[in-house]
Amino acid sequence: MEWTDETIAKLRALWAEGLSTAEIGRRLNISKNAVVGKAHRLNLPARPSPIRRAEGDATPRQAAPKRAQGPTLPPLAAAAVSSAPMPALRAIMPAAKSSAPRATPCCWPIGEPGKPSFHFCNAAAATGKPYCEEHAAIAYVRVRDKREDAA
Repeated sequence: MEWTDETIAKLRALWAEGLSTAEIGRRLNISKNAVVGKAHRLNLPARPSPIRRAEGDATPRQAAPKRAQGPTLPPLAAAAVSSAPMPALRAIMPAAKSSAPRATPCCWPIGEPGKPSFHFCNAAAATGKPYCEEHAAIAYVRVRDKREDAA
């Protein structure tokens, strides 16, 4: 955009009226950022921030909450003792009847969390992966070599 003497005069007049930078931009058919940048370069008086409080405002600002130090969740063992298992997890992880190693169930979510029908796939997970073969094929996509596209 080309700033002419006429548009600069209009900018100064609208700025003096107290219009917002967005409104000035609409009236001059330019962007708000162009208005802000030109006002800065012209050293026009700064506008009070709509976020800052007026000096006479007696309401104190609320202090930011302190950040928690260390772990914020209880240990897994304590959480398991203190709460009953969710119904969906009971269906996935049946009680072990023998000490023989069993296959780890697939962790693929099925359905919408929070709905009664939500559950995880209970097929055996593929070796070294958290998902069964079917869901691992969806989750892990082989990256194509860019040289294949160049040929």
